[in-house]
Amino acid sequence: MRRRHQPGKKGNHERWLLTYSDLITLLMIFFVVMYALSSLNAKKFQAVALSLSRAMGGGGQSVMNEPGASFVPGVTGSSLVKEVEMTLETEENSNLERIRKELQAYIDENGLNGKVTVSIEERGVVLSFQDVALFPLGSAQLTPDAKSLVGSIGQILKKAPHYLRVEGHTDNLPINTSQYPSNWELSVARATSVVQELVNVQKLSPELLSAAGYGEFRPKVPNETAESRQQNRRVDIVVLKSKYETAEPMAQSYPLGRPNLEAAGN
Repeated sequence: MRRRHQPGKKGNHERWLLTYSDLITLLMIFFVVMYALSSLNAKKFQAVALSLSRAMGGGGQSVMNEPGASFVPGVTGSSLVKEVEMTLETEENSNLERIRKELQAYIDENGLNGKVTVSIEERGVVLSFQDVALFPLGSAQLTPDAKSLVGSIGQILKKAPHYLRVEGHTDNLPINTSQYPSNWELSVARATSVVQELVNVQKLSPELLSAAGYGEFRPKVPNETAESRQQNRRVDIVVLKSKYETAEPMAQSYPLGRPNLEAAGN
């Protein structure tokens, strides 16, 4: 029996389009990756590295301390991390100096040099209020003038993408009232009053604020005279450097370990 001749199938002349589309897709991915490498955001790099370290149980620093090999030709992992850290530190120091200058300008313009001081320490910018600038003697209630002062300062601090710690301090003269059994309670209450004013009235992000009370145990100078005790009775607002922020407890709702500081307070 003769086999019936089956006509040949038509060739797929458009098959080259699949290869072409795959090539275009790969080229697009390549250029996206190259662009991402050329515009590396140091803050995002640190945030991602910190998040990955915590997720892998590294104590928050393993990715940064053991970076491994870099995927950028000619650049080692450690040198890339150092470059990122140096960029971060330079940007942060510049930002903190800007905050200090702005706070100092406000202090000078309003004649507050005897009551309010600002300085840069290892932990960040420290804004220090003498107790007479904020509270009546033995009280943790802000005076009307103090609320206005904290409000104006709060508008400057609102622009700072940093954690803020409010610290209350007293002298060593004992206090024992029904409201404040010791200097511990008084120092904490004063710090909390300032925090509440910043959050409730000035609308600073509460996730960026904390309050601490040190009582009489962190004096600036020895409590030997009335003048020295006056220096020790104070409330400090500390604009923390980022390396000290890692010691702050992080809210679980933030996947990268810290809130969006750029958007906070808006």
